[in-house]
Amino acid sequence: MDLAPHLPNSLQPGQAQRLFHGRGHCYPGLESLTLDLYPPVLLLTTFTTPEQPQLQLWLQQLAAWWTQISDDQPLHLVWQDRGCSPAQTTLVSGEIPEPHWIFEGEQQFLVNLMRGQNHGLFLDMAAGRHWVREQARGKRVLNLFAYTCGFSVAACAGGAESVVNLDMSGGALKTGKRNHAKNELGQGVRYLAHDLFKTFGKLKKLGPYDLVVVDPPSFQHGSFIATKDYCRVLRRLPELLVSGGEALLCLNAPELSRDFLKGQVAEFAPALTLIEQLANPVTFPESDPDKGLKVFRYRLE
Repeated sequence: MDLAPHLPNSLQPGQAQRLFHGRGHCYPGLESLTLDLYPPVLLLTTFTTPEQPQLQLWLQQLAAWWTQISDDQPLHLVWQDRGCSPAQTTLVSGEIPEPHWIFEGEQQFLVNLMRGQNHGLFLDMAAGRHWVREQARGKRVLNLFAYTCGFSVAACAGGAESVVNLDMSGGALKTGKRNHAKNELGQGVRYLAHDLFKTFGKLKKLGPYDLVVVDPPSFQHGSFIATKDYCRVLRRLPELLVSGGEALLCLNAPELSRDFLKGQVAEFAPALTLIEQLANPVTFPESDPDKGLKVFRYRLE
């Protein structure tokens, strides 16, 4: 199973980007593999543990490809094996900047490739952040399940009047504050390290909002399980929005289809009208769109 024929011939200079997306099942035999660039570091992720000969072949192919494409820049390569629990992360070659700041568009974000499975910025949501940046001018934004506040940085960069970020993880929000400070976008931003389901009253007092972003984990014990908790958010969502306000509803669970999310909205928030589904970045091809990231734009009529 050769990776080399599927590697790109050019890179977006200085930008964080996905280089190969085997998880979309468009490349037979490479379904367990992804490759990302968090400049200047390559991140190879395997979702099943490869046999050593196969791993060595991929590493050799990456080294040869990098020599051709990088103008003799050194290879900084991290391998994360998610085929074991907990995931094992190895620095294969080179070094990682500390702190490690990367660019998406003109905004900078702090990432940590050696700690856990969540590195600080999910690259598949780039189109969603771009849409928020384009729509945010003068708006009051609520960012639920904010993580490291990527949507908030995008909203502020787009001229949002205010943003409220909510996430149970105080550590993630602390990184979010650093992201805002790095981009000089801290004005009018709140950070609430609260349990959403115990905080609706406070959120309502701080609102209403012109735009609400709902980007939850698909399955996280003690926080959110999409099959039972998405409806709890949707029931309360209309009361958080102004008339004509919009919600960006996200779901990244391969086992749950687009119809699942549409059905949840129809049943639990019928006042919301579907406007469009945002397209995912072209670097995340999917043989079955139901298994990829789903991002829907709804409006409260």
